[in-house]
Amino acid sequence: MMKKQIIKMTFIFSSFVLAPTAWGENEKSTPVPELTSFVTEHRARFNGQLINYTATAGETYVRNEYGVPKASIFTFAYTKKNLSENEVRPVTFLWNGGPGSASIWLHMGTYGPKRVSVPSDADYPGPPPYQFVDSNETILDVTDLVFVDPVGTGFSRPLGDHDNTEFWGLNEDAQIIAEFIQTWITENGRWNSPRFLLGESYGTTRAAAVAKILEHELMIGLNGIIFVSQALDYQGSTPYIRDNIIAHITYLPTMSAAAWYHGKINPKPESLEVFLDQSRAFATDELLPALFKGSSLGTDERRRVRDRLAYFTGLSPKYIERANLRIQGWRFAKELLRDEGLAIGHADARYKGDDLDDLAAEAGVDFASSAISAAFKAAVMDYMRTDLNVNWERKYLAPAHPELSANWRYRTVPDDQSWEPMFVNTARELSQAMRINPDLNLLVASGYYDLVTPFFDAEYTLNRHDIPADRVTYTYYGGGHMMYVNEPSRRHLLNDTREFLVQQIKNH
Repeated sequence: MMKKQIIKMTFIFSSFVLAPTAWGENEKSTPVPELTSFVTEHRARFNGQLINYTATAGETYVRNEYGVPKASIFTFAYTKKNLSENEVRPVTFLWNGGPGSASIWLHMGTYGPKRVSVPSDADYPGPPPYQFVDSNETILDVTDLVFVDPVGTGFSRPLGDHDNTEFWGLNEDAQIIAEFIQTWITENGRWNSPRFLLGESYGTTRAAAVAKILEHELMIGLNGIIFVSQALDYQGSTPYIRDNIIAHITYLPTMSAAAWYHGKINPKPESLEVFLDQSRAFATDELLPALFKGSSLGTDERRRVRDRLAYFTGLSPKYIERANLRIQGWRFAKELLRDEGLAIGHADARYKGDDLDDLAAEAGVDFASSAISAAFKAAVMDYMRTDLNVNWERKYLAPAHPELSANWRYRTVPDDQSWEPMFVNTARELSQAMRINPDLNLLVASGYYDLVTPFFDAEYTLNRHDIPADRVTYTYYGGGHMMYVNEPSRRHLLNDTREFLVQQIKNH
């Protein structure tokens, strides 16, 4: 990969713009600094194609109805240069989840032009130095890429007299990101470009809500959406609430996959896929009716369900009996290898580690996330300075602003309206967006070993909420929440994403 040394750079200016009041009067004293961006030119081969592209690491100001900047959204944008005559270049907007995560995982793990290389077999990558390599398999051959850091993550900040908490919420976050997309395509002359959204984890929650705002309120059409580790309806992805029966169903096939991987299924089936089909069938046809019956479940039926559940999870019948047939995901991560003094990862059940408290019901740390986080943080910080020439005194928030999680609003109605707390759910927003746009299709990518957003929950969620089944494509990978840390899965995910994008563009 070649980079032309600092072709163009825009630094922080000493001048400021005063934030006016809502009526345009210059009465407010809070300064709004000039936009900051860092621009470099690059050349590399992606999917066999030699691409000249511009990398723009910089701010986009989102303004209120009076034209006053209210938030700075920092992005890493990769755009192809030297377009041929009449070439219309697609653009894909990508973000991670949390809420409160910068886009470093998708950016430095798989979809960016460079990535950090971590062991594919779920081994600990060790301390620095880490290996950074060209990601020549990524999708820059078919689409421009814009990696988005929401307010309170990365370099993104509120502006003027606006406060972080104005943008920290389910609805508030979706609104500002939708407005950002409208601003970005306007400022970059991309109104007629095919457009895609790609979110991971809570980023899929965001993508569904953003899609509805774009299609319904802003009249901005989309060509497709990619979900990596789907999380729309949290009823099926909330493993730590004992009385949430649905989570005991949706998590079971992932538990089965983890038990299969760690050799706890006896005898071990040769085909993981066939075994997981059996686990799905048991979960829906036997376990769900048993949990629904509760204390009215007969003794013989209870014993039969208990023993079958022991088989599909690798746990002892005694433990399952004590758990009242209800195995919580986080407790499973601790229990599966308890006899070895180990716990498995949540984000990726292939990982395992020596937990401090061998008697605890749950592991004190997620050994998957903790194994790779330092490598990804080092990757983005080094890459910004060595390849993108980002030289800025502003702190890059990864993890997010320390107050973000405590102040995130999941309320869907104003404070002065009554509201009964419920599971987060943006599946209805997705369903509405797909009805407004009958050509909007969806790719759903799931890891078999993901104990955070289980693949069976993706199927459960998207088979309900009136989402057209013929417009949803499912793909599965031999990794976890961030399946791309597994090398075969990374290549598979990129190929699947590319094929999906090309097909959606071809359809129009």
